[in-house]
Amino acid sequence: MVQFEVTVNVEGGLHARPAALLVNCSSQSQSKITLSKGTKHADGKSILGIMTLGVSQGDTLTVQVEGADEQNVATAIQQLLEQSSSNI
Repeated sequence: MVQFEVTVNVEGGLHARPAALLVNCSSQSQSKITLSKGTKHADGKSILGIMTLGVSQGDTLTVQVEGADEQNVATAIQQLLEQSSSNI
């Protein structure tokens, strides 16, 4: 299992478009992905779950990835969440 914290740099947080990009990235993986903000948890492959976390720019998320391709997926998710709005 890979677990890391990441500060979301996406302007506006994880609204519809960046959440969809995250789900797309996660769905290509065989690994189980869980995002946590405080006491709330969401499946990384569920756009509704991600959006209910209410992630704003500057928030810190804990990401857990468990599975065969966990290292590659963890790296891709971290890069996506750290991007600025000009990239998404």
